[in-house]
Amino acid sequence: MVKVREDYAVTTDGQLDIEGWVRQIQSKTTLEDVDQFRQACERAAIIDLQAVREDRLWAPGASSFRTGIEMAQVLAELHLDQVSLVSAILYRAVREERISFEEVRTEFGDEVAKLIDGVQQMAAISSIHHPLKGNVLGQSQGQLDNVRKMLVTMIDDVRVALIKLAERTCAIRAVKSAPPEKRMRVAREVFDIYAPLAHRLGIGHIKWELEDLSFRYLHESAYKKIAKLLDEKRLDRDQYVKRVLGALKTELDAAGIEADLAGRAKHIYSIWRKMRRKGIDFSQVYDVRAFRILVPTVRDCYSALGIVHSLWRHIPNEFDDYIASPKENGYQSLHTAVIGPEGKVMEVQIRTQSMHEEAELGVCAHWLYKGTDTGNKSVGYEAKINWLRQVLEWQEDLGDLSGLVDQLKADITPDRVYVFTPEGHVVDLPQGATPVDFAYRVHTEVGHACRGAKVNGRIVPLVYPLKTGDQVHVLTSNNPAPSRDWLNSSLGYIQTSRARAKVTHWFKEQNRDRNIVDGRAILEDEFKRLAIYDVDLNELARKVNHQHAEDMFAAIGAGDLRPSHVAHLAQQLVEPQTRQMDLKLQGLRAQPYDTESDIQIQGVGKLKTQVAQCCKPLPGDAICGYITVGRGVTVHRQDCMTFLHLREYEPNRIIEVSWGGRQESVYPVEIEIEAYDRSGLLRDITTVLASSRCNVLALNTLTNQDENSATMRVTVEISSLEQLAKLLSQIRNLPNILEVRRKRSQ
Repeated sequence: MVKVREDYAVTTDGQLDIEGWVRQIQSKTTLEDVDQFRQACERAAIIDLQAVREDRLWAPGASSFRTGIEMAQVLAELHLDQVSLVSAILYRAVREERISFEEVRTEFGDEVAKLIDGVQQMAAISSIHHPLKGNVLGQSQGQLDNVRKMLVTMIDDVRVALIKLAERTCAIRAVKSAPPEKRMRVAREVFDIYAPLAHRLGIGHIKWELEDLSFRYLHESAYKKIAKLLDEKRLDRDQYVKRVLGALKTELDAAGIEADLAGRAKHIYSIWRKMRRKGIDFSQVYDVRAFRILVPTVRDCYSALGIVHSLWRHIPNEFDDYIASPKENGYQSLHTAVIGPEGKVMEVQIRTQSMHEEAELGVCAHWLYKGTDTGNKSVGYEAKINWLRQVLEWQEDLGDLSGLVDQLKADITPDRVYVFTPEGHVVDLPQGATPVDFAYRVHTEVGHACRGAKVNGRIVPLVYPLKTGDQVHVLTSNNPAPSRDWLNSSLGYIQTSRARAKVTHWFKEQNRDRNIVDGRAILEDEFKRLAIYDVDLNELARKVNHQHAEDMFAAIGAGDLRPSHVAHLAQQLVEPQTRQMDLKLQGLRAQPYDTESDIQIQGVGKLKTQVAQCCKPLPGDAICGYITVGRGVTVHRQDCMTFLHLREYEPNRIIEVSWGGRQESVYPVEIEIEAYDRSGLLRDITTVLASSRCNVLALNTLTNQDENSATMRVTVEISSLEQLAKLLSQIRNLPNILEVRRKRSQ
């Protein structure tokens, strides 16, 4: 037999001790038929031994038996049933065609065979996911059918997803000695697909392991840097943890609260993600030192929180109550950050034992095997697998699976907003969601009929970003029909793939003649805004894979083609003569910002830069510049004491700088804006220009008081047509704007 990991029961010659290992499994989960479980182990071991003798291993040094045992071990820790464990043990043997489905069905039952078949179907995910490019468009009908079957299987029995998670967990553990290309492929797939899936199912410890291991191969240098920083302080941290836990235990005991206490280091990927998201240094990550308090009741949670805050000073804005407002995947806990002993910041998590089981096991904590009375199924379990049904409905509407990876990853970010219907029901949406997204989340027909929205009793634009606590009332018409503008991503009406899919599906059902007329009007409007003229429409149609211009118009009208994408290709067709004419007439030349260093100083031309020796900033640090006399710009960290002193006494010498090296070329573009004049119009337009980070070269305003109108001409530096289209859309969404377009030199 094959050798196994040291933490398994082994014989004196290093082989698996099946009897001993079965006893280990029984300590973690219940085995209904120990003889059948033992039989599955022996069957898999014999198959593996035959493969060794025939020199037919699926990879050098590989062992189907060892993989099956490791998968079963993972599932046992999740407290899954015997059928799941047997399926895991036999999975590789079936996949390698060393035992048939019929043999499995005869020896171990229909349920085991069905689970193995479902796990094999989940391989369809890999067929639509490129290891470097992510999603791949244009899947064959066979691939679509395979993925739909996989989704149906997952919906029918969540154990399929759990067995696949166990298989990928073993794969990422074993990939350390594999060739670099395979390491990257497996790591990318795990990071993009299976870590988000584990998160969505609420299985915390699997999610953390998958994230850390895949991050180790995808960003090796960052992983090693953080791991080294953690390791260097391990002894000090361990001593610190003991002192904190001692103080907590003393106070909790005095209050009569029974509690289990633990301290740990934050996971490496979580540290890196927080550093990137907040733009902070390792030393500023508050929860590198994290403590967990498990108590019997919810009342004890808040009592323990009071004790923590009485012991150490609470850090403002670093408290989250996920008990009152649970995360989308069901996670509940109190999180607080405090300044602990020695002035060190630490995070404390407080939850009940049942909440902790939910956080670690997620859907597995509620799992009910097939055959259990569905009337008794847990509400938590139903909520956790309901998303699978939503994904399937979305794929049926959209007709392809180009966004499957994004859908699986959608809930990995904690940035969700929770809003209320007029009846008081809670609806959760991703950060930045609009009233249109809300309408489609409530019901497809409500979305189609949406014409406006009230938030907290006040009418708001349909591009209004919803915030947690908002009460949303959708204003509808009697003739349901979505607006084509909603599909224009630069206008910002829709932020969720679900709403976009519903709108796209509606337009696909309209007749071709109507789509041609609407598509032509949409494209002409886009060309007018961007000042694109003299386009050969048939040639443009061929560039977007259509035979004739009418086919292209129909695709735009149906929502299959984005007008901004078509406009970009049209610009490329007319680009040579247009670019030369613009530059010749304006007497301007395309110039990239040019500095001799990796520090960009926008708007002041070429200046000498030097790094301040007092703080020695490194790439990634938040920085600012100080204009010296005769020595150019000195770059300091923003928290440098010397810089803070300079900013206080010589603020006129402070200048904004940033990291980045040589930037792309930018070109002057003149924009013409027509609007009804109002107070604050110029302020709103300049605010949009500032937020888009466009350098403004000139701005002229002409006001007609008789007609109460204003015409503005703004010259800005633009790096791409996409950036221009987005800027024009943002300005057009402002109140009182009549028209905004690019102006060509005549």
